[in-house]
Amino acid sequence: MPPSRTALVPTLCALAALLFAAPAARAQEGTTYRPVVPPRPTDTPGKIVVIEFFSYACPHCNDFYPLLQQWQAKQGKDVVLQRVPVGFDRPAWVNLQRAYYVLQANGDLPRLDGALFQAIHEKHQQLFDEQSLAAWVGSNGGSAEKFASAYVSFNVNNLTVQADRLAESYGADAVPTLAVDGRYVALGSTYVEILANVDQLITKVRAERAAVKPVKHP
Repeated sequence: MPPSRTALVPTLCALAALLFAAPAARAQEGTTYRPVVPPRPTDTPGKIVVIEFFSYACPHCNDFYPLLQQWQAKQGKDVVLQRVPVGFDRPAWVNLQRAYYVLQANGDLPRLDGALFQAIHEKHQQLFDEQSLAAWVGSNGGSAEKFASAYVSFNVNNLTVQADRLAESYGADAVPTLAVDGRYVALGSTYVEILANVDQLITKVRAERAAVKPVKHP
């Protein structure tokens, strides 16, 4: 897990400037990434899938969120970001894990994703159970009844189980953790380093894919 916010570069602007000005470098096993063994299949063929394992309850994920949004906006069309909430068998985290999938299913995620981070970490609202989460959604332009119904649905139950299994298969025991192409987990001691190493891994995957493409003869 990256260091606490007091140990990081003090402002998001400074972090972003460092990140997007970072020179290109080559990915190195054990230094900038660790391999995923065995590799995991991804669900978007032809794309480079970057998975973020996270939790709304995690203060590091809250700090990381705006940087990740900036990073995502600068990616090419061949890169897909997939966010996977984790529970780690912590009741409050599991409830927020389920909330992510409910917001996604109800179409509220684009509007309330960042707002939920802010409510928990900046406004210090205690949104760690179904009732408080449903009430919060209802007070923020969504439907509390629709949230409560989806919260106990088979689909949300299934997605939370799958998310935990996926995190375990990647060895993601802390958050945020970022994995690339089902084969690499980015390392780094700061958020900037992690994202820079993700960029290195994307470059690596592109090169690997280009090397195995069949040569077209006239």
